Amino acid sequence: MSACLLCGNSVAHSLFRASDRLYATTTREFAVVRCDQCGLVRLDPQPSPEELSLYYPRDYWFAPDSSAASRLEERYRRLVLGDHVRFVVRALRSSGAVGPLLDVGSGGGLFLAMLRDRGFRAAGLDFSPQAAAVAWRQQGAPAVCAHLERAPFAAGRFAAITMFHVLEHLPDPRAYLASARTLLAPQGRLIVQVPNAACWQFRLLRAGWTGVDVPRHLYDFRARDLETLLESCGFEVLRRKYFSLRDNPAGLASSLAPRLDPMARRLRRLPESPALRLSKDLLYFALVMAALAPTALEAACRAGSTIMLEARPR
Repeated sequence: MSACLLCGNSVAHSLFRASDRLYATTTREFAVVRCDQCGLVRLDPQPSPEELSLYYPRDYWFAPDSSAASRLEERYRRLVLGDHVRFVVRALRSSGAVGPLLDVGSGGGLFLAMLRDRGFRAAGLDFSPQAAAVAWRQQGAPAVCAHLERAPFAAGRFAAITMFHVLEHLPDPRAYLASARTLLAPQGRLIVQVPNAACWQFRLLRAGWTGVDVPRHLYDFRARDLETLLESCGFEVLRRKYFSLRDNPAGLASSLAPRLDPMARRLRRLPESPALRLSKDLLYFALVMAALAPTALEAACRAGSTIMLEARPR
């Protein structure tokens, strides 16, 4: 068994075995374990980088097309992403740091476009050349294809760096955090978001919780795990948020009805007529609306299904 990312302990006990419930890229089962010393939940053994790449469907990001369902989805995404934008704008305005923002794992660039509409300079970074091209072409958002450790940027360049649902995918999250610390300007801000393995949904649904996302999520952090990781990499945590309008209700909806998840259906290329696609999207949206109240209550008890942190270099 591999050593724990946080404490180095190599003793862990198995929680369950699971496969790719959402995108069905494989039927292989993977072991999810909990460290006996610090409690960090992780995949063990982790797939090799070559194997892991097979579990990411092509077009693993949102790119709108001309259909009515897609236009509705983009409007919805803009609405719920406003929650992320407000969190980041507050961090930028309070920091006083000078420079653009870098969004790591920028996908199709919608978040970058929304920041630009607010008057902020922002650039994206993604390991997928197709995603970077979509960001440029469809959102007019500057994006480069690279890993953060080898990104073509000068030290101290950015007023803020965002990583929404990135760290849980990385075999070595410390390397990305060390690179982020180098790239941040003095008083710059790091904003990270991950699924919260201390949420009620995980306790109730276990392998059925979409936040586990086997086998793409290599780590399942609790808030205290993420804070420990950030502090060990030279950051001071300033602010915490347990609710995301984009992720918490939709995460519960996808946990309960993975076959209705719009992105999963698109990536699995399920045959659907335009009318059927729209009907399923509306049914999924109704389920998301029904999930608003329980996920808001969960978050109010500091057990929301995501955790977003603002931090600065010490």
